[in-house]
Amino acid sequence: MSEVPNEATGNGEDDDTYTTDYEVGQDNIDVLGFDIHNPVFFLAAGLLIAFCAAVLTMPEQAGILLRGARDWTIHTFDWFFVIITNVVFLFCLYLALSPLGKIRLGGDDAKPEFSTTSWLSMLFAAGVGIGMIFFGAAEPLGYYTDWAGTPLNVEPATEAAERFAFSATIFHWGIIPWSIYAVMGLALAFFAFNKGLPLTVRSTFYPIFGERIWGWPGHIIDLLAVLATLFGLATSLGLGAQQAASGISFLFGVPSGLATQVILICVITSLAIFSVIRGLDGGVKILSNINIVLAILVLLFVIIAGPTSQIFKNIALNTYHYVANIPALSNWIGREDTAFFHDWTIFYWAWWISWSPFVGMFIARVSYGRSVREFVAAVIGVPFIVMIIWFTAFGTTALEQVKAGIGALPEGISEFPLVWFQMFENLPFSQIMSFVSILLLLVFFVTSSDSGSLVIDSITAGGKLHAPIPQRIFWASLEGIVAIVLLVGGGAQALSSLQAGAVTTGLPFGVILLICCVSLYKGMKSISPSE
Repeated sequence: MSEVPNEATGNGEDDDTYTTDYEVGQDNIDVLGFDIHNPVFFLAAGLLIAFCAAVLTMPEQAGILLRGARDWTIHTFDWFFVIITNVVFLFCLYLALSPLGKIRLGGDDAKPEFSTTSWLSMLFAAGVGIGMIFFGAAEPLGYYTDWAGTPLNVEPATEAAERFAFSATIFHWGIIPWSIYAVMGLALAFFAFNKGLPLTVRSTFYPIFGERIWGWPGHIIDLLAVLATLFGLATSLGLGAQQAASGISFLFGVPSGLATQVILICVITSLAIFSVIRGLDGGVKILSNINIVLAILVLLFVIIAGPTSQIFKNIALNTYHYVANIPALSNWIGREDTAFFHDWTIFYWAWWISWSPFVGMFIARVSYGRSVREFVAAVIGVPFIVMIIWFTAFGTTALEQVKAGIGALPEGISEFPLVWFQMFENLPFSQIMSFVSILLLLVFFVTSSDSGSLVIDSITAGGKLHAPIPQRIFWASLEGIVAIVLLVGGGAQALSSLQAGAVTTGLPFGVILLICCVSLYKGMKSISPSE
């Protein structure tokens, strides 16, 4: 029996690490400079290439099939997604408040690899960057005006509609999604840094499956993780391309159609390849720090140039109403707002779950040396506070423009991706801020793509943290190709097709997420500190 090698060798106590006959890379083969984990790499690449070929050769039929799969999954398993997300949040809360929260990732003497600022910056850049811009002003406004449906069927354009618009938006972006990220990231970090297992999703199931994780049960888990990650990323890249194209069209009059979106994805994918070649420190970390600075500048500008007093008032009001409305928004029984519930809440839960292996592994890679309690507080608490401020600032600014009859927004939301730029049109320095927003969106675009590539590289290399450069280029390129294929296959309903990939892969990975909670608890109890 030999202990699995890892860059973080556990917590320094032999009885705390697992011993196994498996060595990192023992199933790997070298093909044209690729360090391939057999059979996960071949299965994942083969399925994705076959999917792309099928959609491109039969786009109309593929679009119908994709949307049908999305609708069936959402309508049949809405209850399951709600239960998963609630259980995961309660489990994270328990870990933070229990003695298990004292456990340090990497052992008692482990020191954090990155500063707190860089650490938090990378969390945001990987986790929600594109969505924060795409939905920042549009989601609260869409709920308020009934353009996107109103939560719980409240009367549109009323005080109640405004309160529920913000409650539902924060609900979709707050503690629930970040709990999903936290539990997956914590499991990956714990089993890699404290138990000496490879940094791959299958390792999180060792307490349940034992040595079988090195066989087909583990292969299937990692395969689902790769597919979920690719389709979750493709959804975000597609949304980002749509909004960037809308912004460029808004500023420069360039057509925002499919051709522009495809060109944008190609350009951004090329930049992501350059970043992913440079690695975590030379690429992702630098871009993440740029992101956080630009995001703070844009946020401060809107708070100052927008309805400042109303924004600060709404921060307090929205926090209160969010807490008060959680029970109603979380309930799936007897909902009369079925369309809103399925199209928004359940889609979001499936999307977050599909992103969890990607964001979770990325968070795990940058969280060495953090305690469990610190990890949970940072990964759930800090983003929750930021989400309240972010969506309140941009949503309030857009809503106040509608109420006052200013600009294009009161005439109706013509395009969801365009709302952000229509809001800036009625603020000072509108052209400059719109350009800065496009730049911020594109940098978020790059960091999502390259950090996702690093994660998939690790999974398809059997848990190795430094896959060969050709392998990084392959997965970064395939991410862009899948996003383009979903846009092409979706046609006029591209958004639904983008959502379909994330939703359908989120369902099976939701089961994995629940089992992961049990496995993580068993693993942590084995080294639980005293009270």
